[in-house]
Amino acid sequence: MKLKKAHVAVIAILIVSALLIAYAFTFGKNKHGPKPGKPGKGSWGAAGSTEFSVVTQTMEMQTLHGYIVANGEIESQNSVSVYPDVSGKVVSTQVMLGSSVKRGDVIAYVDPSQPGERYKQSPVHAPISGSVISTPVKNGTTVSSNTEITKIGDIANLQIVADIPERYVSFLKPGLKAVVSVQAYPEDSFNATVKRVSPVVDAASRTKQIILTFDERDSRINAGMFAKLILFTKDYSGTVAMPKNSLAVNEDKYYAYVVKDNSTVEKRQVSLGEEVDGIVQIISGLKQGEKVVIQGQTSLSDGAKIKDITGAAEELNQNFGKGQ
Repeated sequence: MKLKKAHVAVIAILIVSALLIAYAFTFGKNKHGPKPGKPGKGSWGAAGSTEFSVVTQTMEMQTLHGYIVANGEIESQNSVSVYPDVSGKVVSTQVMLGSSVKRGDVIAYVDPSQPGERYKQSPVHAPISGSVISTPVKNGTTVSSNTEITKIGDIANLQIVADIPERYVSFLKPGLKAVVSVQAYPEDSFNATVKRVSPVVDAASRTKQIILTFDERDSRINAGMFAKLILFTKDYSGTVAMPKNSLAVNEDKYYAYVVKDNSTVEKRQVSLGEEVDGIVQIISGLKQGEKVVIQGQTSLSDGAKIKDITGAAEELNQNFGKGQ
């Protein structure tokens, strides 16, 4: 589904671009050409001018949400391995994989008897309440006090463990919000919050570990799942913003084409702030309510005459999307 939407968006952009070019070549030139010794006249513009078709955007105050994309593992918040008190042979197991147990329940019995001896069977108890999350050892297995009989986890309370690259350490703190997705349900997302942040950076991986918990329980999420998360780090607000690729660049200076009341544009230098997903803050040079060109700007110069086809382009996108 996401791939199909991406294809639709790409095709729509190509159609809009083609529409801009068609307008520019069809209406941006005099049908008969300029007469010798006299200035040319565009089909839609004043004498001596060429009219360019463009798409515009009205500048508004926007909040850009900075984020980090990371991978993590979903696990029980509390899981404990179960060990017997004595060495011997497992003669009876009382649980299976997935069984619910309470603290103190008998998990298995171990017979510590040796050849020629006979001892009372030793019970193995659950140290915590939860569910059996690893397959118990089979009857007849010889175990020692260091042999894991099974593992019990609190699967009702899950957490996500993720390692964040060192360059993002300054953003990490408890309380950050995240959106989590899992491969089993690619169309759905789950909200989570950072609960703990490691106080150290791992010297080998150059990462810092964070622990997140889900905001709501969901039975579809299981311990052991692979998680992909978008961790929101910082909001950038207080300025207008626009697509960075709509700006003209000259010697490391950025310019926007501002639409004037007489359907001409003013090339104006702007200062940039933070950028998120191709949208950049405009720190100075533009103000709220002004209209700027965001498509078709490559053919413009200061004072150029324009035709705003924003409405037609939006209608084309909507109609194309409905047809998919």
